[in-house]
Amino acid sequence: MKFKIETLPNYHVAYLRRVGPYGPANNAVMEKLKKWAKKKNLLASATLIAIPQDNPETTPPDNCRFDACIVLSRDYALDGSICEKELSGGKYLIYDVKHTAEDIQEAYTNIFPSLLSNGFQMDNKPILERYFGDKIHKPYCEICIPIK
Repeated sequence: MKFKIETLPNYHVAYLRRVGPYGPANNAVMEKLKKWAKKKNLLASATLIAIPQDNPETTPPDNCRFDACIVLSRDYALDGSICEKELSGGKYLIYDVKHTAEDIQEAYTNIFPSLLSNGFQMDNKPILERYFGDKIHKPYCEICIPIK
């Protein structure tokens, strides 16, 4: 698989969390976040991040956590209607993937063997799915794998 290496900054994000099996319901959470962001005039130049917090092969599906996030400036004051947190930056392998269920599944199947065969070790941070620029409106995302 083709990838690039990028050092991501620390991100200050607003987010919504869903707990349950990964799948179409995750999209509903992202759409709810986008609706909130649009009302706040934040969506036009946004960086959106989806974070599947748990490995569904080792976590029961009903306990899998999914965070839909939007990157905010540090000085943006939230009104308490949404959660906020900091995401740690660092070195990441970036894979550009068509955003369909099949392509995402195939990417996750192939990423980990690619990671190992290229001599990389995953860092203990969440995997990020990043959308920005025209990727918000087109069916592509970047899967960002944290590495040491």
